[in-house]
Amino acid sequence: MTRIVVSLLIGLAAGIGLGLYIGWVQAPVEYVDSPLSMLDQPHRDDYTVMIAYGYAADGDLTGAVERLRRLQVTSVPDYVQALTERYISQGRNVADIRRLVALAEAMGRLTPLMEAYRAPAP
Repeated sequence: MTRIVVSLLIGLAAGIGLGLYIGWVQAPVEYVDSPLSMLDQPHRDDYTVMIAYGYAADGDLTGAVERLRRLQVTSVPDYVQALTERYISQGRNVADIRRLVALAEAMGRLTPLMEAYRAPAP
């Protein structure tokens, strides 16, 4: 019984030591500053929704467009319109859709599909 316990402890210590050596010395993590244009589509969508929330908070359309240009899309208004319509057709979170509609409307891209999610006039 003691032989099994000692063998397990030696194996555990060797495994931890080898794992730490490989993880910290042989193959440590290398961080690369990847551009936003390299994001996968779900993350691009999340980024755009965050920009829409920021626009709703501060009303800075120029800043929102500049942030979205980092995605290197051909046309920011077209991209926001397509994303908004996709969110509506997929039945996504209504709060997200409302923010995206407000951003699309500020860019002059309000479509009939978006009308139901448009914020009421003050």
